[in-house]
Amino acid sequence: MSTTAAPVLGRRSLNRGTLARQLLLDRAALTPLDVIEQLAGLQAQTPQSWYVGLWTRLAGFDPYAVGTALTERALVRLPLMRSTIHLVTAADALAMRPLTQLPIERSTLGVFGRHLRGIDREALVAIARRLVDEQPLIASELGRRLAEHFPGRDPEGLAQGARAWLPMVQVPPRGMWGRSGRPLQTSLESWLDRPLNPMPLRKLVKRYLTAFGPASVRDMQTWSGLTKLGEVVDAMLGDLRRFTDDDGRELFDLPDAPRPDPDTPAPVRFLYDYDNLLLSHADRSRVVPEVDYAAHGFTADSNRQPSSLLVDGFVAGTWTVARKRG
Repeated sequence: MSTTAAPVLGRRSLNRGTLARQLLLDRAALTPLDVIEQLAGLQAQTPQSWYVGLWTRLAGFDPYAVGTALTERALVRLPLMRSTIHLVTAADALAMRPLTQLPIERSTLGVFGRHLRGIDREALVAIARRLVDEQPLIASELGRRLAEHFPGRDPEGLAQGARAWLPMVQVPPRGMWGRSGRPLQTSLESWLDRPLNPMPLRKLVKRYLTAFGPASVRDMQTWSGLTKLGEVVDAMLGDLRRFTDDDGRELFDLPDAPRPDPDTPAPVRFLYDYDNLLLSHADRSRVVPEVDYAAHGFTADSNRQPSSLLVDGFVAGTWTVARKRG
């Protein structure tokens, strides 16, 4: 019995394949909702910087249309991948949020676990749901209100427990272009008037590869925060193509996904500070070469993420917007 070695994809091949899926080779003539679905969401913990991520990918982009989609509840912002706030379609919010429950809970308990030890989780969720569905609340107010029902407990810890165990969204005008608003939150199911509807993990893997492939299992886990996805991929091998990178890492992809020639031209593109292109692979060398971000004032303890500039498909610098009075 003979076996055939998996084809090798070099760094430029991986770069062009991912840029094609991220709509960074050519701006797409699609609606914002279609793009957000194709990209499996945008990381969006800042109120508005993620609009740059849509502008750099879309032809004729209208930021006000995205604001309308938020008010009409076709799009929502909520904690998802890596427990960070993402902008996703309503259907994806209901389908993906249950799958990210364990990573969100794990990261929350890692910081606030001592404040939630021994808490009645069901009671906390029920009270929090009633409070935020009666009136959307910011986290600090929710924590104070919850502390009235759980005397002696830390209000911030209670609010974080509610965030982890009760799927909640930030409501407009927060996130709308040209508007400001406090980070008020209410329950996802109440806001959309629909129940959670978890998608199979196989589908989540395919959605990831559609947006970020070709990729390793570790890449998938870095993006989602989930573990044990190797078992899911193993069960899908008949539906996937296998490759390796220059370092021998095993990669997977959808058979018909775009994998352009590595010499395909890649135009200059602006990325926003938390662009998922830069945060969704364990090995980021496909887009981030040896860039010294510290030289640009961004260090591990600064709690800031740079906005990056792509030249020939790779990060070549950072950019900022400077504002001054007048």
